[in-house]
Amino acid sequence: MPYRTPAGMNRRHFMSHLAGASALALPAMTLTSSVRAAAETLKKNHKSAILLWMGGGPPTIDIWDIKSGAPTGGPSRAIGTAGNAQISDKLPTVAQHMDRLSVIRSMSTREADHERGRYYMHTGYVPNPNVMHPSYGAVVAHETEHLVPDLDIPLFVSVGGASEGPGFLGMAYAPFQVDSNGRIRNLDMKMQEQRLAQRFALLETIETQFINERRGMAAEDHAKVLAKTNSLLTSDQMKAFNVQSEPEDMKELYGNSGFGRGCMLARRLVESGVPFVEVNMGGWDLHQNCFTTLDNKLPEMDKAMGALMEDLKQRGLLDSTVVIWMGEFGRTPRINGNAGRDHYARAWSAVVGGGPINGGLAIGETSADGTQVESEPYSSEDLMATVCQAMGISLQTTFTSNNGRPMKIANGGRVISELFG
Repeated sequence: MPYRTPAGMNRRHFMSHLAGASALALPAMTLTSSVRAAAETLKKNHKSAILLWMGGGPPTIDIWDIKSGAPTGGPSRAIGTAGNAQISDKLPTVAQHMDRLSVIRSMSTREADHERGRYYMHTGYVPNPNVMHPSYGAVVAHETEHLVPDLDIPLFVSVGGASEGPGFLGMAYAPFQVDSNGRIRNLDMKMQEQRLAQRFALLETIETQFINERRGMAAEDHAKVLAKTNSLLTSDQMKAFNVQSEPEDMKELYGNSGFGRGCMLARRLVESGVPFVEVNMGGWDLHQNCFTTLDNKLPEMDKAMGALMEDLKQRGLLDSTVVIWMGEFGRTPRINGNAGRDHYARAWSAVVGGGPINGGLAIGETSADGTQVESEPYSSEDLMATVCQAMGISLQTTFTSNNGRPMKIANGGRVISELFG
């Protein structure tokens, strides 16, 4: 369920001027020493999170919870890692970093439909026609913006695809969407600076009039984002999006793939102080030819995710960056007649690490055939509460939705205690 703009706001108009304005602020340069100094100040003041979103529902039974020898197991084989959890033999690079990552094998969630599952795993709430709930990125942006007052670039960036939106927190906390090369929509649209300034002046006049007429939150949110967009024009921090400026050996480390460049961009963004980055790797809806597809997808994922962990560690960012790997659900232990696996939310795995999270663990367990959770089950709410805890965000936080209802952060989820202390 893609995010929606508040009533009264024309999203196409809004995004076109946002894209056009921001496009001018992406010169092909590496980060300057002054920008790096600012980034050092920013990263001392906050924690970041990187969500690796596996759209489509990955078969975690073939990735993180291998059932070698079982009729449901498929061809994957388990290998040892730097931690205590065994994982797929197709993830040898990630295996070297499992001392800082832990697998939650007892995820048991309630939504096995793509749109509903995507919404639930991003927000901790099931879809409700009366309320649009804020996603991970919006919540983190809202709760940490006071820690990064000098951050000019967006607080929440979605790389390689759309994310869920800000819900009732408002458009000021909406995801800023770019492709894996750091480019936004309409990048080729060029404007003369004078013409651009005239457009901003006109837009500001319109926004002020709307706000003075008390047109509601949509106009105020639009004005906030317009002001933010204007500040981007002169900000050196926008150079963080120029992923092509990375050295060739760094590009090789991450791999020549959209997901690899997306992970490299995520590192550049958190290094610059961005609190939340989501990197999309789709194509996991494997109702057929599951195993031949995994032969190609897992090496790509392994290279990029392993490089991200190594790069964060080498730059001293891993202790301040929480990494989350998940999709909207898992896939059936039963292999169907098309050599595929179907949707399955009852028993699957997610991965978390970095920051203060204990690594090297396998939390929970499933039955020998992978059909049931045989330990304490964990939900989307629990996973989100755990990430908030890792980022120092109070779980006592309560928001007020646009219909006046109190909404507890992470929907009151429980922290997965084994991951701390």
